[in-house]
Amino acid sequence: MIRLICIALASAGTIYLAVCVTMFAFQRSLLYYPQPRLVSAAASTMVLPVPGSQLIITVRPRAGQRAIIYFGGNAEDVSSNLESFSGAFPQHALYLLHYRGYGGSSGSPSEGAIHADALALFQKVHAQHPDVAVIGRSLGSGVAIRLASEAPVSRLVLVTPYDSIEEIAAAQYPYVPVKWLLLDRYESWKYAPGIRIPTSIVVAANDEVIPRASTEKLRSKFPAGVASMTVIDGVGHNDIGSASAYLMTLQAALR
Repeated sequence: MIRLICIALASAGTIYLAVCVTMFAFQRSLLYYPQPRLVSAAASTMVLPVPGSQLIITVRPRAGQRAIIYFGGNAEDVSSNLESFSGAFPQHALYLLHYRGYGGSSGSPSEGAIHADALALFQKVHAQHPDVAVIGRSLGSGVAIRLASEAPVSRLVLVTPYDSIEEIAAAQYPYVPVKWLLLDRYESWKYAPGIRIPTSIVVAANDEVIPRASTEKLRSKFPAGVASMTVIDGVGHNDIGSASAYLMTLQAALR
């Protein structure tokens, strides 16, 4: 009997180890879901060469002081925002980043690569527009907050943000040692204390992906008076952009 128990425990251990190894090997395919690009007109496309990639940026060019850089979610075609953002922000030039592997950008996505790409894009945009606001949605909120902690961003908007991806992943996979396996952690809480610019947090009332507690935890890390929060009723994580109040909230944040 003892021998059978030992064999069963060894088999269970082997299976568990195999699950962990598989999760480690394929974790980025669970985090990133590259999407094709809906808007592909040459007039709306900029190519930004960076080490290891040719990045595609969906743009609405406009001369002047003000610009918006947008970082989307992990399964978002950011070009789908071009029409609505163009109407909502007529005084801004628009730059919507397609992460590596998304929308025609070459390479493979990772936290380090996306952060380096975000910095490269900011530097290019800031050279032409001294007033650059940054919007990050879902996964992109982690990209946006880290960028704003290092670059002279004028305003920051975080849509359905999280405290860290590690926290979200640990809740989704409670029986896997996420802390030891995760490569891309997107620890937004690390960067919030250093943010001094006006920051707007936009929350979906029925968010089924990012728990409100995670967003509230992130908000608590900002210095007093820096971050405000708006809750949009009747929408979830994936359909917040369809709410009539969504663009109005973004406009108010960047006014």
